[in-house]
Amino acid sequence: MTRAAVRARPARRLACLSAALLVLAGPAPAAPPETSLRPETRDLIAPRAAPAPPATAPRPTSRAAAAPGIEGEAERSAAPTGPLCGDPTLRGAPLPEIPGRIAGCGLAAPVRVTHAGGLALSQPATLDCRTARTLAAWVRDAVRPVIGTRGGGVTGLAVAAHYICRTRNNRPGARVSEHGRGRAIDISAFLLSDGTRIAVLSGWRDQRQRRLLRQLHHAACGPFGTVLGPESDRYHQDHFHLDTARYRSGSYCR
Repeated sequence: MTRAAVRARPARRLACLSAALLVLAGPAPAAPPETSLRPETRDLIAPRAAPAPPATAPRPTSRAAAAPGIEGEAERSAAPTGPLCGDPTLRGAPLPEIPGRIAGCGLAAPVRVTHAGGLALSQPATLDCRTARTLAAWVRDAVRPVIGTRGGGVTGLAVAAHYICRTRNNRPGARVSEHGRGRAIDISAFLLSDGTRIAVLSGWRDQRQRRLLRQLHHAACGPFGTVLGPESDRYHQDHFHLDTARYRSGSYCR
């Protein structure tokens, strides 16, 4: 026997022993199905959402519409919107009909005047168109030329009263005032560019201002039907009352 056969003898014995053991143990159980050691894959990307409809740009609105109510109304009435009543020097806005609380008062077609003849009013005046146009004409034809360049020129009128439903001089039982018909306005002072205030109360008898104020008073007679000043009665010491009432005898000026 060769030396190589002697070395192979133990290996053959082990192979025979393994075969015998397999016979005794019976057939091997079926191997379990093959599984993967990799983790299950997951969709880490969320499904894409449906695109949102494009946003509609808001329609532009006016400042008044953006802030309705009291603020919007106050802003509209404060801003001049003229021309008014067919006069390019009148600024303001039409108003709805004003019913009178007593017989004789009220206005069918009132306007709210903020500027007349190019001059700003210290407060908006509610008048009818005829009175508003007469006021503008008086400013153009008399107030501006008479005051001229004094104090840098006239820039405004101080309004003491305009439309109000009341009797003349607020006396019980008296006739309704032209103020109650929107035909009257009271002017108490003329405002100049340098801040000077030519007031009827203090200027009517002042040596420096009396002539000017009397010229303005006189110039209003004719355009206006009634012109009352400090020499008319105690009710008009501090203002000019100007109204467009008409009389058969012409204007009434005192």
